[in-house]
Amino acid sequence: MCSTCGCSGADEGTRIHLLTADHDHPHDHAGHDHGHEHGHGHGHEHSHENGHDQHTILLEQEILAKNDHLAAVNRRRLTEQRIGAVNLMSSPGSGKTTLLEATVRAFAGRRETLVIEGDQETWLDARRIRSTGSRVVQINTGAGCHLDASMLAGGLDELDPPAGSLVFVENVGNLVCPALFDLGESARAVIISVTEGADKPAKYPYMFREADLVLLNKIDLLPYVDFDVDLCLDLIHRLNPQAELLHVSATKGTGLDAWYDWLDALR
Repeated sequence: MCSTCGCSGADEGTRIHLLTADHDHPHDHAGHDHGHEHGHGHGHEHSHENGHDQHTILLEQEILAKNDHLAAVNRRRLTEQRIGAVNLMSSPGSGKTTLLEATVRAFAGRRETLVIEGDQETWLDARRIRSTGSRVVQINTGAGCHLDASMLAGGLDELDPPAGSLVFVENVGNLVCPALFDLGESARAVIISVTEGADKPAKYPYMFREADLVLLNKIDLLPYVDFDVDLCLDLIHRLNPQAELLHVSATKGTGLDAWYDWLDALR
């Protein structure tokens, strides 16, 4: 977790930008510049003394307890307004943004969708989403390797999603820390693509244990890559028998109707 991975030094800040129609010039509210302090000063000390180890554990517990409290506040807010919020997590390059582009377009005129984009730097993905017509907030975490409940609260303040809408949270590309931090979301969807190793679930078990849904993406590329689908799905099932599994291609549209049905069920 953050006190050991060392994300977000004390001089780093989380920046939350609402992209306007002129999306080369994001609207930045200084009041939503969240310092992201996760114990950086303790994460890189290499002392093995018991006192230090105990202090690190207590710090980690304190960080997660504070986050869980804020996540509960977010969850209440979303539930009271009947807003579905999906936390999308994956390693970089799995196709999260492409899936979101297709999803936002599919829901146009059917249900308002809004997006919170999480990246360490740049507004590239937020601009892609903005081009679909969806309202989008870009959260840049600096050195941070994940979003947390405080960042989601800031993003929701900027978006002000209407009752009954659907909010997607595209988390920072990372198969470790995002799974540790509850945002207050309605559901967690993890994307793994066939261009990655089929053994990813075994290497990053906590991420897949925490998933409500796992999407196996880029299945149109299966004839061209060495990917053992049965092994991957078996590993996921062993880790999380309750997780739903969908085979999709975000670029070709294969399997996306089942994804849309799953999202509709979040109402």
